[in-house]
Amino acid sequence: MPLGMSQISRPPLVGRKPLRKKERQKGMATSWKFALKHDHNFFIKPELESPILTKKTKKKMDVEKVFHMTGGVGKTSYAKNSSLQKKASDKVKHIIIETVEELYIETTPKSIGIADLGCSSGPNTLSIIKDIFQTIQVTSHKIMHHSTEFRVYFNDLPTNDFNSIFKALPEFQKLLNQDRKNGFPSIFMGGYPGSFYGRLFPNSYLHFVHSSHCLHWLSRVPPTIYDEQKRSLNKGCVYICDKSPEVVSQAYYKQFQEDFSLFLRSRSEELVVGGKMVLTFLGRRGPEHVDRGNSFFWEILTRSFTILVSQGEIEQEKLDSYDVHFYAPSREEIEDEVMKAGSLKLERLEMFDIDKKEQGRESYGTDVAKAVRAIQESMVSNHFGEKILDSLFENYAMLVDEEIAKEDINPITFVLVLRKI
Repeated sequence: MPLGMSQISRPPLVGRKPLRKKERQKGMATSWKFALKHDHNFFIKPELESPILTKKTKKKMDVEKVFHMTGGVGKTSYAKNSSLQKKASDKVKHIIIETVEELYIETTPKSIGIADLGCSSGPNTLSIIKDIFQTIQVTSHKIMHHSTEFRVYFNDLPTNDFNSIFKALPEFQKLLNQDRKNGFPSIFMGGYPGSFYGRLFPNSYLHFVHSSHCLHWLSRVPPTIYDEQKRSLNKGCVYICDKSPEVVSQAYYKQFQEDFSLFLRSRSEELVVGGKMVLTFLGRRGPEHVDRGNSFFWEILTRSFTILVSQGEIEQEKLDSYDVHFYAPSREEIEDEVMKAGSLKLERLEMFDIDKKEQGRESYGTDVAKAVRAIQESMVSNHFGEKILDSLFENYAMLVDEEIAKEDINPITFVLVLRKI
């Protein structure tokens, strides 16, 4: 059993393990390894797959060091502003339940391993794990096969607020215990920090992998959108826009191919034969990169920045050097990468959009602005400073409401079910 597992415990932070000399010599870097004390040892696994920072990997490593959802439970936290993601998760909940039920019947594992990749720090991840656990309990009762162990691995970048998850575990354990039959299964949980664009787990270790609203985030801003002087070729836009030269869209697509293929290869090694994945992420309807869908929200963010430039809050040069590590793939682009992977069968690929009915007193624009801020705050504040955040996202909310009053905005989401063959 690898580091990272124990029965659920209340885990205060104890320490950090530095890079070992041999690992430095081999060109391997470890991410954090925390010992979390309670009645049992509770560890966060070190990530041993990422290369040491070099000039060529600088962009990628900066993303891994800086990017995270806003932690804690404050007004601008992801925990308080992830209702749109929850709506998407609720839309695919039946697919997750059906997939887990089929998986359990087909594999009847004694010890079942489940990973939530890109778990973030809000309540959504625990809600999904609870649904999976209840499904397994009901299914095991139907087929009269009871697993003795239920293993859950929470993964995200090292900058993620894992402590928020750990603090919620004691209460979460009480909920899970209500569904246990005769004390089975034993429940084990652990945190695995590190990029999922690479190996995280041993071979044939997992039965089910879940990832929600993560795979549209690239491992880095595509390096080929910069010239030899490190100046962006995409000036005036933070993502692919109607003014972007063709080389920009090509660079983003190439980076998606590189990242998604690596993700699929890595998970294929980690899944048992017959193991399954349910992946949910943002995309686009057709071949055109610029539409009134997910790309349009980035156009609105660019306009929000431009307002601040006109007011002297930020410099144009600063805006021109800001690019996002995002890509909305098409159905065909997704299918192509799965086919190339070879060892995974695409069992299901569906596209859906999210209901925009307003809830409460706030407008749709305000809801979207809060969600985008909780996601982008770390990157924006790192590049521009924290002072612009309030005015930036006030502008953003206003512009979204103005645009949606003129014509609807229709971002789409894909859900994939994959099986290892």
